[in-house]
Amino acid sequence: MKAKKLFTAGILAASLFTAGMQTAPVSAAAKAPVTQKVTQKGDMIIINKKYNKLAFLHDGKFKMIEPVGTGKDWKNTTPVGHWKVVQKIVNRPYYKKNIPGGDPRNPLGPRWLGINANGTSGNVYAIHGNSNPNSIGGNVSAGCVRMYNESVKELYSQVKIGTPVKITVSNKSFQDLAAIYNYKVNGWDTK
Repeated sequence: MKAKKLFTAGILAASLFTAGMQTAPVSAAAKAPVTQKVTQKGDMIIINKKYNKLAFLHDGKFKMIEPVGTGKDWKNTTPVGHWKVVQKIVNRPYYKKNIPGGDPRNPLGPRWLGINANGTSGNVYAIHGNSNPNSIGGNVSAGCVRMYNESVKELYSQVKIGTPVKITVSNKSFQDLAAIYNYKVNGWDTK
């Protein structure tokens, strides 16, 4: 009997507490579901260093999701941030070791998509091919993003100067990341 009285008193107290909190009527706007503003259209590249993968979005669809190699020290290389493609070069020479563009020894591979990371002009950080396919998927570079040569050629053929590049370290899916970056995804158009 005592337990029943305590239970009833608890229900009454909770009812009075919540009734006191509902002093104003709830508007229709307040009842509407919270949605994120999604405005971005066109192209976007998202690179997630957590999984070493790159996603390319075009006109609301995922066009490519590819493994990549990123910086050796994932905290300090391959800079996290919001950048843009500012250079496109076919067979860029590897100036550090004087290896000409197109040479199979060239660690930059057949395509260079220079990004303006950390205030650079696209000549320091890039998405590019490589001469060592075994490096893809790991933390291996001095800061660039490495792709398989065939994949970077495909990406290069679709990307324009000015394409946004988002580099992050996240447990989120590419679809969730796209929403965070205000990009509305309408589907998939990958191979």
